[in-house]
Amino acid sequence: MDQNSQTQNNSKKILVVDDDMYIRDIYEEVLKAEGFIVETAIDGEAGLAKLQKGGYSVILLDVMMPKKDGIGVLTSLQAAPPEIANGPILLLTNLGHDTVIKEALRLGAVTYLNKADMTPEDLLQQVKKYVN
Repeated sequence: MDQNSQTQNNSKKILVVDDDMYIRDIYEEVLKAEGFIVETAIDGEAGLAKLQKGGYSVILLDVMMPKKDGIGVLTSLQAAPPEIANGPILLLTNLGHDTVIKEALRLGAVTYLNKADMTPEDLLQQVKKYVN
């Protein structure tokens, strides 16, 4: 694979970190249909392990998860950043907790998306906005 293809593939690599299998499956299906390479993680620990390898163009990170929540993942990433940088982290939440959202933004998330109000098309638009 030449350098250009490698760069192109990395620019379309998305990580979905969410403990809800239904959400992961829908997001993965919608993103793959648009040509993105999608990886998933079922909890914060698994997500952090993938993030520490780096190279994702966009990360969709749930707040409430077992083993390590979204804030814990962001805190760990800030303490030990990956050698290969990741792109923007978009927080996924059903919470309206301003304090949690403010903390996530302080720790490096670029925005938050309310899962309850978001259609698959909305998700796609947000991801495309941050990939380009």
